[in-house]
Amino acid sequence: MNLAVTVPEGSRGSYREMWLITLGHSLTHWYPATFYLLMPLIGKELGLSYSQIGLIMTCQYIAGAVANIPGGVLVDTVGRKGVLMATSLFWVGFPYLLMGFAHSYLMLLGCVALVGFGNSLWHPTAIPTLARRFPDRKGLVLSLHSMGGNVGDAIAPLAVGALLSVLSWRQAVALNVAPGILLALLIFVFLGTMQLGARKSDSHAGAQSLRDYFRGLPELFGNRGLIVLASSSAFRSMTQNALLTFLPVYLAYELGYSPLWVGACMFALQAAGFAAAPVAGHLSDRMGRKSVMMTSMAMTAVVLVFMALAGRSAAFVLFVTVLGFFLYAIRPVMQAWLLETTPKNMGGTSIGVLFGAQALGSSVGPLLGGMVADRYGLTAAFYFLAGTIVAANLFIFFMPRTEAAKA
Repeated sequence: MNLAVTVPEGSRGSYREMWLITLGHSLTHWYPATFYLLMPLIGKELGLSYSQIGLIMTCQYIAGAVANIPGGVLVDTVGRKGVLMATSLFWVGFPYLLMGFAHSYLMLLGCVALVGFGNSLWHPTAIPTLARRFPDRKGLVLSLHSMGGNVGDAIAPLAVGALLSVLSWRQAVALNVAPGILLALLIFVFLGTMQLGARKSDSHAGAQSLRDYFRGLPELFGNRGLIVLASSSAFRSMTQNALLTFLPVYLAYELGYSPLWVGACMFALQAAGFAAAPVAGHLSDRMGRKSVMMTSMAMTAVVLVFMALAGRSAAFVLFVTVLGFFLYAIRPVMQAWLLETTPKNMGGTSIGVLFGAQALGSSVGPLLGGMVADRYGLTAAFYFLAGTIVAANLFIFFMPRTEAAKA
């Protein structure tokens, strides 16, 4: 129980920056979490099938997959990291305002694609920045950053579920854009001049030339650890985002829950992830990344099977909470492990590749899950997702021994 006293060493300025970045991360997750709650309402209004609902998220994550690697290039060659984070946050929130005016399926797909482009800038900028400022506590610091995402994922369904009890979904998305714009301005003002490294002596603290950048690309893409972790992460994200797409639909359609109760269940899923992140990050700093990741993914598969067996019983909601603990525990662990196996001056691109692979998995998962649900019923989709998380775990067996990343 020494988590409360294992604060990473660094300047107080670094702590302020860390918490502001973490708060920004919470809002990059707030908006997608809001949209997951809106999808059952949008699906009914537009008369969408399960496959069409799944295609909405597929479109968003395909856009993110296309934009993540160019986003990583931009991060590694531009010094103004705070400006990039502020731009990303605004670009994630504003398209959701446009959705409030969408009356066609195609316009809705266009808006979610814009969200995917905006999200592609955040993680390649924020994660390497935090990892370089706290090199000895990567797992813990990145878990705190991950907790910010879980806070957004957890609170958004509750807040929007309450709004939907008195407002239409179009009115709710109009109100929802204000927090993102405000925080984007704060990040621009306070972090606008921030560079990547923590010290001026760090030769890779700021930007690097395009020539130096492209000279390092062959080594990066030949890195076995990058390939293995990106592949594993793609399958884990396939599981996560198909679950986030169809769990609210299952709760609304099969169990007959109101938007408020659907939001409460999604809160339980994310709150468990909130609790898991610092525990997993701290343990991975002490025990190693591999053992924490494999245990969490194995338990995720087991809980998904129990969810499918529980069906419409009250135990289903209990398993949702347990699932959140294991499903979200490994995100910061995987990010820390990746940054330890790849060159430090390519951190943005490394994270861009990781999140690009995750976006590909996320784009395929909801569509495949929807096709399985259309053919065999929503319960069958949970068995499908148990299989995808098992596949993610198998890749970890091929992970090479971690070596210190090159400067």
